[in-house]
Amino acid sequence: MKTRISDPNRREVLAGLGAGLGAGFGASAAGLIAGGAAPTTTAQLALQARPATLALRPGQPATPIWELAAVSHVGNVRLKRGDRCEVVFRNDLPVPLAPVWYGLNGPAAADPLQGRAPTAPAATETSILSIPNAGTLAVDFRLFEDGLKLPARPLPIIAGETDRVAVDRDEILLIEEWRLRPDGTALPPGRAPKDTTPLFTLNGRTSFELSAAAGERLRLRFINGSQRSVLAIKLESHDVQMMALDGQPAEPFPARNGALVLAPGARADAFVDAATSAPFLLHDGKEARQVGSLAISGKLERRAPLLLPPQPLPLNDLPEKLDLKGALRFDVALGAPDAGWTRPASFSLSSNPAFRARTGRTVVLALKNPGPVTTVFHLHGHHFRLLDKLDDGWKPYWLDTLAIEPGQTQRIAFATTSPGRWLIESVVTDWAAPRLVRWYAVE
Repeated sequence: MKTRISDPNRREVLAGLGAGLGAGFGASAAGLIAGGAAPTTTAQLALQARPATLALRPGQPATPIWELAAVSHVGNVRLKRGDRCEVVFRNDLPVPLAPVWYGLNGPAAADPLQGRAPTAPAATETSILSIPNAGTLAVDFRLFEDGLKLPARPLPIIAGETDRVAVDRDEILLIEEWRLRPDGTALPPGRAPKDTTPLFTLNGRTSFELSAAAGERLRLRFINGSQRSVLAIKLESHDVQMMALDGQPAEPFPARNGALVLAPGARADAFVDAATSAPFLLHDGKEARQVGSLAISGKLERRAPLLLPPQPLPLNDLPEKLDLKGALRFDVALGAPDAGWTRPASFSLSSNPAFRARTGRTVVLALKNPGPVTTVFHLHGHHFRLLDKLDDGWKPYWLDTLAIEPGQTQRIAFATTSPGRWLIESVVTDWAAPRLVRWYAVE
């Protein structure tokens, strides 16, 4: 259910954020809609980039960070598929920023660095975004990490299905990674970690507890909000059914050994029937640690038993089949210095695109990781299928983020359904490594 606040409060929030637009006003809502009167909006979202603190050291002062906050919502942000959302973004940080949406195949005009310029400090921008698909989304401004003086947090967003999903609870579990200096301050990524200590949180806490009744069916929306680490998270003593990846429904399948492996920025929806109190264990490739727990209290009585296994989630509008035989094929070397990759601060559309394609074509990308460290690839604007090794089929799920091991090549395929200029991202799983970008065109 969408979180609601009273109409006067919503109007006051949006009006307050919209005050003083004047000459500093960025792209307007109408600027994102081609011609004609603006359609009626069905949702509103007020976002604020602002300073914040997080209690990362028990008994010690809170650590300063930056965050993107939804000041128009209490609790989790819940939109729904089909919404036309008016987004008011206020930048109260000292560097130019723009919200970057992950998992939303929306208008290209909303893609940062290309469709619009970042919002200046102390400025406000209003835009209209369509929510074409249900799923677990995330929005943040960490693409601009070259200018960030403190580490920042992503904002999870739930885009709900139009049909009811048979679960008792729907919870977000945001995993985040921090690098703390001896004085308790936190180091942003893209800098050498030196004498810092890694720390992980679940929903902003170093020790998180989720309470549930025995027999409750939980939809757990896991988000790897860390910026460099591939992580595995496991709920002990439970069967975990994978239902969606990167915001797109999948053919349900059991998580291997009950663990979910997530690249930075990746999301996974899992169904769990709560049975007994158990820890959430996180593994970063070096060691396992407890980051939270499921606490069982009481028992949920039902009139009718739940379906086992759970039914698939309603599909979004993605093609059932891809034309691999007639596909356009391109090689993309991730992060290679001579392949056109650049830091976001130096990005320019005058650079050569990674590839161009007409709308309605199937594109196959051979993603090559020439380096000695695992590299994470993210595709804006589209979701893709991970192809089988023989290039004769694909895995039964969609992705927008993929980790590729050193020296390996992975092939992906997608249908060019969203015209525009879109970013692709590449980042090595090393805290000191820079985030790099290129672009591609769908014409």
